[in-house]
Amino acid sequence: MSHTLYLISIWLLPVLVAITLHEAAHGYVAWKLGDDTAWRLGRVTFSPFRHIDPVGTVVVPGILLLAQSPFLFGWAKPVPVNFMRLRRPRRDMVLVAAAGPGINLALAFVSALAMHAAVLLPPEAARWGMSNLWNSVLINLVLAVFNMLPLPPLDGGRVAVGLLPRALAAPLARLERIGFLIVILVLFLVPYLAGRLGWGFDPLAWLVGGPVEFLFRQVMALAGHG
Repeated sequence: MSHTLYLISIWLLPVLVAITLHEAAHGYVAWKLGDDTAWRLGRVTFSPFRHIDPVGTVVVPGILLLAQSPFLFGWAKPVPVNFMRLRRPRRDMVLVAAAGPGINLALAFVSALAMHAAVLLPPEAARWGMSNLWNSVLINLVLAVFNMLPLPPLDGGRVAVGLLPRALAAPLARLERIGFLIVILVLFLVPYLAGRLGWGFDPLAWLVGGPVEFLFRQVMALAGHG
């Protein structure tokens, strides 16, 4: 039980900070670009309670953590954005969508920098603090990379819709209703079934794991960790 509680203590805070600032960044940038929908609903806030989805933020990651899953997966309540209220909808949609992954990259770098201070704490506090910061770097990079996959409703899909010519953007935008289902099937369900059959099919490692590993090395190096 004590080991489980310790695991929860070093993962919960980084997860809450990462998802809270991710969603708040979407709402803040939308507000500054003309759409105050999220602002009026109180979603441009650093309070995690305004962004937590009971199932996606608590239950699903908790079950995966307790089951010692090799990966963590979850989601927060999406921040509502009315793209038609933005001053320049196509351009501003890209900025609003990119704000979430952008803040996650910034948080990863800040967490890596903070490790220099954490080692100055008393030994037990330093161990706990370093574990939180290490997990923060990892979680934020995973959120940034995963959300930038070019499929709506992920942020990368909305960035692609905003940047592509209309002839290509329109059919991609129509995938928004089933995009999340496609992600679950391709990245999680199909690899699980393939593994049960002894086939080596792991698109999650190719599309997310590889880029996260690369970015992790770059962030740690930029933060002065060799």
